[in-house]
Order: sequence, then C-alpha cells, then structure tokens
Amino acid sequence: MKYRLIISFLILIFLIFNPSLALAETVTERLSAYPNWQHKPELEKHYGDIYYPEWLQGTWNVSSILTEQIAPLAPKVVTPGFESNRRYLQQTMTFQVRFLPQTVSASVRWPLPPLSSVTSSIVADRAFNGLQIARAYLGETGVISVETDRKNPTCLTTILPQKRRLISTVIGHSQVSPSTEQFMTSELTQQQFKIDSSLFINEVETTTAYHLVNPEQIEATQITAIYLSPQDPDYFKSLNQPVALYRYQLVLNLAY
Repeated sequence: MKYRLIISFLILIFLIFNPSLALAETVTERLSAYPNWQHKPELEKHYGDIYYPEWLQGTWNVSSILTEQIAPLAPKVVTPGFESNRRYLQQTMTFQVRFLPQTVSASVRWPLPPLSSVTSSIVADRAFNGLQIARAYLGETGVISVETDRKNPTCLTTILPQKRRLISTVIGHSQVSPSTEQFMTSELTQQQFKIDSSLFINEVETTTAYHLVNPEQIEATQITAIYLSPQDPDYFKSLNQPVALYRYQLVLNLAY
C-alpha cells in the first residue's frame, strides 16, 4: 500500500478497445466531453514525439493550479493517495518548462506524424521538464535525476532516493491546431514504478489545450486521467474507464 501511495503521488506530478467507440474522437471533442470520459483516448499510432507550434518555443515560467479532482468510480474504486491529493486543490505550484527545436542523433530518426497540422519540429524538453516538475512537488532532495532513453526520447526514467525508479513511456498521442492561436494534444503514457523486485504498472492520459494570449504568455487547461493496469486487483471493476481525473489551469510566462 505504501508503494501504491507513492505511485499515485508521482502521477499527480507530472483499452480494452470497445468497437462501439470506433468513430474517431478528436482532442477537441474529448475535452468538451470532460468529465464524462468512459474510455481511454483514441490516439494515433505512436510516431515519436509531439510537434508543437513555433509560438511554444522557449523557456516558460509556469503557474499550475489543480482546480478539480474527481474519482469517477468512487466508492467502488478510489486510487491510493486520491484523498491526500486534495491538499493541492487551489494551490499554485510553480516550475519551468521548455520547448526546443528537435535534435536527432544518428541512432534515432523520428518521422513527422502523417497528416500533422504542425509543420515545425519544436518538441518538449522532457528530461528538463520532468525534473523541474518533480522538484516542485518533491523538493530538491526528493528526486535524484530525470533521464531520457538515448534510443527513445519519449521514454523517461525518474530516479528517486532508496533505489526507486519511475519509467514513463509514451505509447500513443494525438495533436491538432484548431486555429493559429490554439494547440491541443492528448498523450497516453505507460508508467512502471520499480522498487527492489516489485513492479507496479498503470497508464496516464494527459490532454492539454494551449491558447496563445500574446507572444510572452500562454494559457492552458490540462486534464490528467489515471487508468489501472490488468495487474491491479481492481482492474475488472474499472476496465478502460479512468479511476481518477485531475484538472489543472496553467499560465505560462516567457522566461527567455
């Protein structure tokens, strides 16, 4: 139970496919349907990283507020740590994130996703962003490092004290630009928490809508959904439904 609480806390930081859902659901439609999410997002095949618009390039000071948290299947299923996470409601957390032009090593060649509405190659600096967010929630000594896989830049390993590791791997994503000032993404990540010989697995969806206010400020709404893995004893009570939803309001101010 102690380790499951740790997993739930770390998730805060940072399908069984139903044929009846065969009609494609856009990111816009998914955001509009919140919080009535009955399934995981329908995402494009994973073609590497998300490509962001040019106006997201740079380093940003972020103010993040958890405005709402929901346990859709309570009291039947409530994730460990859900109640303790209430202390973050309406609290402002600050950290930096940055988005940079993509650099590709000789061993990694990511093709641009087909039919993408984004023509730039701006990507998130996942290691930097992950470390900054982890430090904001866990403190300087609460995280040792965040590293990307040399062969897969969308695979992050967060190294924690006491030989604990959280490995997060993107398994699908979608992106759309409804206008020149809007950008929306949805990303599904498999998370593996390792401690000694124990392994805990689940999946996390992060769906975000960015709005360019001006060249130095961006506002965003972000929703994080937690899904249980088949290894979880409560899995068949939830199947492909989210067991926890967290909604954040973000303001990004350009740092440099």
